Amino acid sequence: MSFFTTLAGYAAPMFLIASPILSYSDQAISMHRTRSSAGFSLDIPLIMLVASIFRVFYYPGAKYDTALLIQSFCNIFMQLILLKIALDHRPPPSSKGGDAALPFVGAQDGLSGFRRPYNFWQWRSPKPYWQFLLATLIGLTVLELLLAPFDSVYSGYSALIGYIGLSVEATLPIPQLLANARSRSCKGFRVSVLASWLVGDAMKMFWFFTSTTEIPLAFKLCGIFQACCDAIIGVQYLMYGDQPTIKPQQAWPHSGAKPHLSPGTFSGRQTPTGRRTPLGEKTI
Repeated sequence: MSFFTTLAGYAAPMFLIASPILSYSDQAISMHRTRSSAGFSLDIPLIMLVASIFRVFYYPGAKYDTALLIQSFCNIFMQLILLKIALDHRPPPSSKGGDAALPFVGAQDGLSGFRRPYNFWQWRSPKPYWQFLLATLIGLTVLELLLAPFDSVYSGYSALIGYIGLSVEATLPIPQLLANARSRSCKGFRVSVLASWLVGDAMKMFWFFTSTTEIPLAFKLCGIFQACCDAIIGVQYLMYGDQPTIKPQQAWPHSGAKPHLSPGTFSGRQTPTGRRTPLGEKTI
């Protein structure tokens, strides 16, 4: 057991550091080559950037393992590139709701038709995206400088931003999970992303609970939740595969009635030229 623990102590940190690049470089290259971000939700960079920025500011108070801090910086670097490519190659608004909703839930329709206040993270101009990220960074920096001298307050503040950041990161699979369940399909979801999630979860869980370095409880709890969600997505992929989205057939609005006898349908006689004769002109 000690051999595997030692091996995980070296392999898991290296894999976690490289995982942001390994997981999303394929997606970034694909969008750049096709010059289209259809099939990719901008919610992914949002979740990962906010979570990683909060994790960086969590480090001074928690002093967690350095590998996790390096991973946060790698995540920020990769997600900024991914966001830039996705914004540069966004499909026109008319095509959203089609391919734009895959592989992750579309940013336009939201969950259950919920419309976000002020169209948050659905802006057509790229500028507000960068302004929001800059404002978040500046706000956390100001709070860090103001609260750091007060140890009694700072410890609680540090724990709070740590749980917020890790909880946000743990929600990453939820949009995909719900989208798969609604469409009963995983079409457009890259299996390379799923594989990296599952392998990363396995190594992360083993390392979290066997590591001799400092791993806060927040990392363990949020890691368990995210691993469960990723496992469910894996089951969905086995069940649904990458078949096209299944759309329910639209039933005739007047159940039990024949189309030519249903209420509201026109019952006039059709002439050889294709025109319908008004009811008043019909011959007996």
